[in-house]
Amino acid sequence: MKPRVSTLLWGAALLLTAAFSQAAAQTAQLTVMTHDSFSISRQTVAAFEQAHGATLRFLKAGDAGAALNQAILSKANPMADVFFGVDNTYLSRALKADIFQAHDSPLLAAIPDRLKLDPQNRLLPVDFGDVCLNYDKKWFQTRQLRPPASLEDLAQPAFRGLTVVQNPATSSPGLAFLLATVGRFGENGYLDFWQKLRDNDVLVVDGWKEAYWGQFSGASRGSRPIVVSYASSPPAEVHFAESPLDEAPTAAVTAPGSCFRQIEFVGILKGTPRLALARQLVDFMLDRGFQEDIPLQMFVFPANRQAALPEVFRRHTRLAEQPVALPPEEIAAHRERWIQAWTETVLR
Repeated sequence: MKPRVSTLLWGAALLLTAAFSQAAAQTAQLTVMTHDSFSISRQTVAAFEQAHGATLRFLKAGDAGAALNQAILSKANPMADVFFGVDNTYLSRALKADIFQAHDSPLLAAIPDRLKLDPQNRLLPVDFGDVCLNYDKKWFQTRQLRPPASLEDLAQPAFRGLTVVQNPATSSPGLAFLLATVGRFGENGYLDFWQKLRDNDVLVVDGWKEAYWGQFSGASRGSRPIVVSYASSPPAEVHFAESPLDEAPTAAVTAPGSCFRQIEFVGILKGTPRLALARQLVDFMLDRGFQEDIPLQMFVFPANRQAALPEVFRRHTRLAEQPVALPPEEIAAHRERWIQAWTETVLR
C-alpha cells in the first residue's frame, strides 16, 4: 500500500521544522553592553553574524559612565558578554572593578602602543578622538573677527559671551575638556582659568547635544559661535550637509595643549558563557572591516593604523597637535575632586 501524498508532505514539513528549530537553538546570541552614542552599520553587524553563525544584541545603558556603573554593579550576574565604550577617563575605575577578562588579540599588532593603556589587555583600544574647541567660521568672517586660537583666548574681552561648554559632571566631552584645562594650566591654575571664563560669560549646559545642536551658531539657531566638541565634527558637517560642500562651515582649534584625546576600549566581561565567541567579536572589532566603518558611524578615528579613512575625514579633519595626556591613575585619583572644585567655581 502506497502512502498518501498529503501524509508525505506533512512528514517532510515536520522534519524541516525540527531542523530549523535545532539550527535556531544552535545560534548563539552575544550581548554587547555599550553607551547611547554607539553606532555601527547593519552591514558590519551582518558580516560578523554570518561569519560566526551568531546574532549580536546591543544593550545601550546610558552615557559612558552610567553604562560602566551598571556593568560594575551587575558583575556577579553580568548583563552582557562584551562591553564597549570605557574611555581613558574611566579606565582605572573599570580595571579596579576587576570585571574584564584578558584577551591577547593578534590584532593588537596593528594598533599603536600609545593607545594601549592596559598592559594586561583586559581593555583593548578601538577608537580615539580629540575633544577641542570648535567655532563657526562664517560668524567670525562676517564680523571680521579673529577666531580663537588657544584656550587662553576664551578669557579675552573679545570673546565675551561667545562660548558654550558642557558640565563635566554630566557630559563625557565636558569632562574631557575639563581635563584638557587641568593638563594645560596644572592643578594650581585650571580653576583660575575657569573663573576667568565665568567672568567672561561662558554658558554651561548639561550635554553635548544641547550645546552643539541647541546653542552653537555653526550647527543650530543658537547664538554662541564657540563650542566644545570634537576635532572630527567639521567633517560631520560636510558629510551630513543638505547640499555638497567644498569646505567645512566649522573648524576645530587644535593648537598644542588645547585638546584632550579620548580613547575608547572594548573588553570581555568576566563570567560570560560564550568566551570563545566574545574573543572572536573583539578581534573583529579591531580588524579593518569594523575599523573602517567607525569614522562615518561615530565620527572618531579607528585605532587600527591599517584602516583607511573616508575622503571626508582626510580632507576636513585635523588631529590635535600635542593633545593633553593625563595618566588614567591620576584621573581616577582626582576626577571627582576636580569636578567638585569646578562646580564650586563655575556654577555656584
